[in-house]
Amino acid sequence: MEPEKKTAAAVPMPASNGWPLVAAFGFTLIGASLLTHWMVGVLGATALVAGFVGWFREVLPVEAHEAVPLEAGRAEAVVPGRAVRHLQVGELGHRARLPVEIYPFSAGIRGGLVGGVVMAVLAILYGILKQHSIWYPINLLAAAGSARISAMNHDQLLAFDSTGLLLATVIHLSSSALVGLLYGISLPIWPRHPIWIGGILAPIFWTGFLHAGMEIINPALEARIDWPWFLVCQVAFGLVAGCVVARHNRIFTLQHLPFAIRAGIEAPGLMNEKGEEGSEK
Repeated sequence: MEPEKKTAAAVPMPASNGWPLVAAFGFTLIGASLLTHWMVGVLGATALVAGFVGWFREVLPVEAHEAVPLEAGRAEAVVPGRAVRHLQVGELGHRARLPVEIYPFSAGIRGGLVGGVVMAVLAILYGILKQHSIWYPINLLAAAGSARISAMNHDQLLAFDSTGLLLATVIHLSSSALVGLLYGISLPIWPRHPIWIGGILAPIFWTGFLHAGMEIINPALEARIDWPWFLVCQVAFGLVAGCVVARHNRIFTLQHLPFAIRAGIEAPGLMNEKGEEGSEK
C-alpha cells in the first residue's frame, strides 16, 4: 500500500479515538473492586479488554489517519537581544519540577509524631470505653507484628504484656513518623484544601484498603478490629498531622537556583566574591 501523500491543504495525522479512555476506565474499576465487590472487577476487566482490542484495531494492521487542515501563520522577525535574560522557573517552556516549594522533612516527621500521640489517646479511650482495658488496643497493635500475641484470646488481650507494649510502641512511633513524612511530602501537591483532602479522603481510602486486605492477611486480627473507631483514629491523625505541617514555612527547592550554585561552583557574577560585602553600606 502506498503511503498517504501530504497535500497543500491538509496533513494526515493519527486519528483520535476513545478506546484508551475505555481501557483506563476498566483499569480503574478493577482497582475499585478491591474496596467494593468482585463483580465490579469483572466489569472492569471486560472494559479493559474491550478498550485494548478497540485501541489496537485502530493502529493495526494499518494506522487510521484523519486530515487536519493547515493554517498559514505569519512569520515574525526575531531580533536578538543585547542583554542576557534569565528565564524564571516555568517561563517560556522552561521545565520545572512541581511543586516548587515544599515543606521541610522535619515538619512531616514532627506532624506524624503529634498525630500519633492523638491517635494513641483515642485508641486508649476506645480500650477504656469499649473493652474496659487500656491494654487491649496496645496488644491488638502488637499482634500485627507478633504471631504469639495474634494467637491470644480476648481475655489475654485485656491483660498487660511487656513484649506487646514494647512492640506496639516501636510499631506506632515508626509508622507515625514515616506516614507523617509522606504526608509532609505530598501535602504541597494537592491544589486546594490539602488538609481536608489528606486528612479525610486519604484515611478513608487507607481504611478501606486495609479492611479489604486484612481478611486475607490476618483473619483473626480483622475480626477484632473495630473499623468505625479505627477510621476515626485515622482521620484524627490526618487532620492533626496536616495542621502541624501546614504551620511550617515552605522552602524553595534547589531547581530555582543556577546550576553553578547547585553544584557548589564559585562562578563570577552568581555569588559574592571573597571579601565582598553582601550589601553596600
